[in-house]
Amino acid sequence: MGTVPVSVFIVAVFVSVVMRRLSFGAAIPSTVDGPFKPVTVPLDKSFRGHAVDLPDNDPRVQRIVTGWEPEQIFVSLSSTHDSVWISWITGEFQIGENIKEMDPKTVGSVVKYGRWRFGMTKTAMGHSLVYSQLYPFKGLQNYTSGIIHHVRLTGLKPNTLYYYQCGDPSIPAMSDVHYFRTMPASGPRSYPGRIAIIGDLGLTYNTTSTIDHLMSNHPNLVLLIGDASYANLYLTNGTGADCYSCAFSDTPIHETYQPRWDYWGRFMQPLVSKVPLMMIEGNHEIEEQIEKKTFAAYSARFAFPSEESGSSSTFYYSFNAGGIHFVMLGGYADYNKSGDQYQWLKKDLAKVDRKVTSWLVATWHPPWYSTYTAHYREAECMRVAVEDLLYKYGVDIVFNGHVHAYERSNRVYNYNLDPCGPVHITIGDGGNREKMAITHADEPGNCPKPSTTPDKFMGGFCAFNFTSGPASGKFCWDRQPDYSAYRESSFGHGILEVKNETHALWTWYRNQDAYGTTGDVVYIVRQPDRCPVEPDVIKVNSEA
Repeated sequence: MGTVPVSVFIVAVFVSVVMRRLSFGAAIPSTVDGPFKPVTVPLDKSFRGHAVDLPDNDPRVQRIVTGWEPEQIFVSLSSTHDSVWISWITGEFQIGENIKEMDPKTVGSVVKYGRWRFGMTKTAMGHSLVYSQLYPFKGLQNYTSGIIHHVRLTGLKPNTLYYYQCGDPSIPAMSDVHYFRTMPASGPRSYPGRIAIIGDLGLTYNTTSTIDHLMSNHPNLVLLIGDASYANLYLTNGTGADCYSCAFSDTPIHETYQPRWDYWGRFMQPLVSKVPLMMIEGNHEIEEQIEKKTFAAYSARFAFPSEESGSSSTFYYSFNAGGIHFVMLGGYADYNKSGDQYQWLKKDLAKVDRKVTSWLVATWHPPWYSTYTAHYREAECMRVAVEDLLYKYGVDIVFNGHVHAYERSNRVYNYNLDPCGPVHITIGDGGNREKMAITHADEPGNCPKPSTTPDKFMGGFCAFNFTSGPASGKFCWDRQPDYSAYRESSFGHGILEVKNETHALWTWYRNQDAYGTTGDVVYIVRQPDRCPVEPDVIKVNSEA
C-alpha cells in the first residue's frame, strides 16, 4: 500500500490554512483571485501622527556609554546564512569649524561570540574607519564621526541563536552581551518566520510608534527601503525643518546635521543589535559635501554584503534569507544597460536557482507604480531600463519607499495587468517629519506636468504620455489606475511571511490601530507552472 507523500500532506494542510475564515467572516484574499478592483481608503483627517523629530535631549538618542565602549550596535546579513556582520561605533563625533579625524587604529575591532551566553569562545576581527562631512563655505560646521567598526562572522550554523560581545578587550572596552539568530539555510521549504519591511523612517515620535508596532510582531529580519535618519532636513547648526527647500532656500549647498545619524543609531540599537537590518540608499542619504562627494554616512555606517554578492558598490547587492533571494538595487546609481549595476544585476539574476530560492524579491527606493502626486513617475527612466530584466527572471515582489503612504499594486508589467508581473508595494510610511502623501495624480487638478517629474539627482526624462489603455494620450489616469489595488495615507510597517514555494502572506499594519490589527492583508501566490523562469546560466558564464 502506498503512503501519502509528505510534500502532498504539507500542501494539503497549507491549503486548509489559506482558506480558513477570519473571526469576522472574511477569507484572506490571494493574488490568484485578482486582479482586484482598485480601492482607496479615505483619509482619516483625525489622525496625522506625531511626525515631530525627537529632540537631542531625549534619553533614547543620548550617548550612555563612556570612553571607548561600543554604541550604535547593528547586525546585518552577509550573502548566505553562514555569515553575518556586526557593526558599532566607539568614541565621540566632533562637530565645528576645527575638527580632526580620529585614527581608526586607536581601538581594535573584535567580536567574541558563541552559541552559549557563557561560552563565547570564538573571536573575529574586522576593520574600522571614520568619515567626515565637510563644507567649503565659511560659517558651516563640519563633522567627523566616531570610529566605525565592521566585523564579519563566518562559519555559522543556520537558524541558530548566537551570543556576542563587540569592542576591544585589550582596553578593555567591550559591549554588553547581545544575541542574534542566523537565517535558515536556503531551500524551497526553509524561510524566516517574519520579515519586517519599512521605508522613510526618520526619527520622529511617529517613528517610535512604527518601531514599537514592528517589534511587537517579532520579526526575524528587517528591510529598510531607504531614507533612515533625515539628517539632511537640518542645517549644520542643528536647525531643522519639515521642508528643507522651503525653509532654507538660500543656502549655498544642501546642508546636513550629521549628529542626527548618531541619534538614529542609538534609537535603533535595541532592535538592530539582535535583529538583522538590511538597508538600501534613498534620496535623503545623498548628502552632498565638499568636492561633490555623496552618500558618505550611508556607505560608512552600514555593512553591506557587496563583495560577497559580486557587487563593487554599496548601492546594490544581493543576499539569501532561506528560500528567498533578495536583490537590493540602487535608484541613485547608474542603472542604464551599459552600466555596472545593470551588468551585475543580469549576472546575479541568472545565477538564481529557483529550486533552491523559490522566491525572488527586489527592492529599491523610488517606486515605479505609485499613483500619488508626490514623486509621480519620477523613476520612469529606471523602469524603462530595468523592468524587462526583472520580468524576464520572474521577480515576485517589489518593495519601494520614497512616497510617504502605502500602496499595493495588482500584478503589473509595463503599466498593464499581467499575471506574471510582480506585485509592487510602496511602503514609505515609516513616520518621518516630512509628513504623509495624501493627494493622488488621478484626482482632478493633481496631475503633475511631465517636465516636473524627473529625479533631480539622476536626471534624464523618460515619462511620456501613455500610448494605450484607458489613459491613452494622457500623462495621468482620470481614476485610480487598474494596476493600483489598494492605497491609503497612514503611517505603518509591513510583515512578509513566506509559507512555502508558492504562498506568502503580506500584512500591512497602521500605527493608529491596536497592536495586531491589520490594515491590508493578502496572500501573494507564485504560479511557476503558468509563469516559468529559465535561468540563463550559459549566457552569464560567457559574459563573466
